[in-house]
Amino acid sequence: MQRESMEYDVVIVGGGPAGMATAIRLKQLADEKGQELAICLLEKSAEVGAHILSGAVIEPKALNELIPNWKELGAPLATAVKRDELHMFNEKGSIKFPNFMIPPSMHNDGNFIVSLSNIVRWLGEQAEALGIEIYPGFAGAEIVYNEDGSVKGVATPNNGVNPDGSPKAHFEPGMELHAKYTVFAEGCRGQLGKELMAKFDLNQEADAQHYGIGFKELWEVKPENHETGKVVHGSGWPLSKGTTGGSFLYHLDNNMVTLGIIIDLNYSNPHLSPFDEFQRMKHHPEFASVLEGGKRLGYGARAITKGGWNALGKMSMPGALLVGCDAGTLNFAKIKGTHTAMKSGMIAAETLFNHFANGGEGGQTLSAFDEAFRESWAGKELKKSRSFGPALHKFGPWLGGTYNYIDQVLGGILPTLRDNTADHSQLKKASECDEITYPKPDGKLSFDKPSSVFLSNTYHEEEIFCHLTLKDQAVPIEINLKDFNAPETRYCPAGVYEIVGEDEGKPALQINGQNCIHCKTCDIKDPTQNIEWIAPEGGGGPSYSNM
Repeated sequence: MQRESMEYDVVIVGGGPAGMATAIRLKQLADEKGQELAICLLEKSAEVGAHILSGAVIEPKALNELIPNWKELGAPLATAVKRDELHMFNEKGSIKFPNFMIPPSMHNDGNFIVSLSNIVRWLGEQAEALGIEIYPGFAGAEIVYNEDGSVKGVATPNNGVNPDGSPKAHFEPGMELHAKYTVFAEGCRGQLGKELMAKFDLNQEADAQHYGIGFKELWEVKPENHETGKVVHGSGWPLSKGTTGGSFLYHLDNNMVTLGIIIDLNYSNPHLSPFDEFQRMKHHPEFASVLEGGKRLGYGARAITKGGWNALGKMSMPGALLVGCDAGTLNFAKIKGTHTAMKSGMIAAETLFNHFANGGEGGQTLSAFDEAFRESWAGKELKKSRSFGPALHKFGPWLGGTYNYIDQVLGGILPTLRDNTADHSQLKKASECDEITYPKPDGKLSFDKPSSVFLSNTYHEEEIFCHLTLKDQAVPIEINLKDFNAPETRYCPAGVYEIVGEDEGKPALQINGQNCIHCKTCDIKDPTQNIEWIAPEGGGGPSYSNM
């Protein structure tokens, strides 16, 4: 198959905060020195920002450094945080922590409640204004290597492929984009980032990575139920013993609120349904009192990389750099990753520019990037919070929360805790766990998956090769269904996976790929690691607005 190619100095894969920050900072430096750099950014969504989902309370530290005059340029950071609340929930109420007992990392003075998808759209506008080439609707689907094994660039997906893998009449091969250096900024559980970690053994000295699945809804609520700038975080109910995570409720302006839950993907009970835990959560008085009489406007879900400092591997390799959540730079102690992702991209840009300015060639391993990131305020922030996740995993919300409070107050000097067991391997057999019965959605506060996915504006072309692939077609029935009661039918937040044909005695796994909202949870939580998410053709997926 002959593929056309294009040559660049730097190709950036992914148009989220990290990728945009990389592109903008690199072009700023080139313009300051009067140098020409050919920079290209690929974004798999049909338009910039359409696949971006986060709570989100943003710390503007990195943005202040990247674009100091962002206010004058109209950046969509309009709702300043006015007050924080932290709760430990039970089924009917909660214990509200006094302000002095909220860990320092969870205070939000100076932060903003935002739509991250809108922030990224605005960053895309700033990048284009600088002359950066942005190609939305084109994913990085394959890594192209040089003969010496270094990264040469990436190829976009083939278009016009039948479900069986055969070419259609209008088949078009993907385009190769070659570069001196390729920066991978795909976000959590990036398809290509995962390949790079394995090929170059980037995680040799790192702990196992950990993940959570985050749900989010956008609501318009009654004015009397709304308080602009209020931020609520909580843990406990509805999550049962052995399942950790936390909930959030953020009040934007114009009577808008966003709410959601993050559930750690190290849970052990295969009967657990993260989607239904989220729907049940909204009936708690703290949430119901705000939502009653309101209207749900948006829904989405996305996995997050939350292993932090302990799970952060090498971020440089021959011809490439790994940035943002693709590498694992989120600070789970703050429940924030935008500022650290952007900082990692900015440092990547500075490393690349210095290398070029000093006459450096392509295909090298720029280890200076790893050192610079770890010594930056972002790296130091992650190191200070290195025990946050392991403490909660080991000791639960009460004892783990106490450990973290003391550790954060003391500046992260307590002994380092570790959790080196991969999330997917912690799922127990269904016969060893209690079944969970979830209430039916009432259509007012809680809803079903089809109506929720509808609000995500998800679309994929019909009759194309499914981007959710199986290494072994027999595993879903012979192992997952038999031993774990088909957990993929519950951990997927979009109803992609179904067991059909049980009435005839010949069950089979049906994959409804058109429903996929690209959360990557199946790639992470599948107990046999048999499911692999790959980039679809044609910019398919959700189209988030104001999320």
